[in-house]
Amino acid sequence: MLKRLACIAAIVASPAVAQDKSFSLQVPKTLVETGLMNYLLPRFSLKTGVRITLTTEQADATFGPQGVPVFRREDVLWYLAKTDDPDTNAFHDWLLSDIGKRTIEAFAPDGVELFSADVSAQAGDQPIAALSGDAILGEVTSLEKCGRCHVVNDANRMKAIGSTPSFALMRTFPDWQQRFETFFILKPHAAFTQVAEVTAPFPENLPSPIAPIEVTLEQIDAITAYVGSIPPADLGAPIQSQ
Repeated sequence: MLKRLACIAAIVASPAVAQDKSFSLQVPKTLVETGLMNYLLPRFSLKTGVRITLTTEQADATFGPQGVPVFRREDVLWYLAKTDDPDTNAFHDWLLSDIGKRTIEAFAPDGVELFSADVSAQAGDQPIAALSGDAILGEVTSLEKCGRCHVVNDANRMKAIGSTPSFALMRTFPDWQQRFETFFILKPHAAFTQVAEVTAPFPENLPSPIAPIEVTLEQIDAITAYVGSIPPADLGAPIQSQ
């Protein structure tokens, strides 16, 4: 009996069990077929010890049209959306690090570089429509409504959630204007945002998981105008593959 208990204790105490570093990653078929994942993921796992399981189902992290921009192929920008978890955060940080960018750009089947780590806005990206909102009101509203999660500017730099993208970073997204104008229907905002005279009340069986955000269309226009007035984050020059 004591021997059995000792074996159980050893298993529980084993670092491999107690510190299982892994997460699931949803990747569209079109991206898988490029071969980038077979090149990228083993190098990340070797560096960090975090194991990644690919899936086409809902996962801890997703490559797709939402999240933080991480690489592009010609005029198609790929984003990473993820849960707030140490392992997914490590993957996010690695992709945006110098070594991660070099790894992305070093993927060159038959000597042809397929992906770029330069995620800054480029010619041919979605154009910006005229902004009519009140940017001053937008700054005030952004700090009040969005500042508990996002870094809006220096005023709340130390009060936001580090895993959410800052306004300056999102300003680099090619479709930033559309995202801000429709943020209330995008995940996760739809679960806790109400727009006066636009959105329906939360269902009784699906209440807001946090204190809800209540905004008007005027305030959304103002937020968008404010974001349009700030400079995009300086993400640095693209790194050349060696």
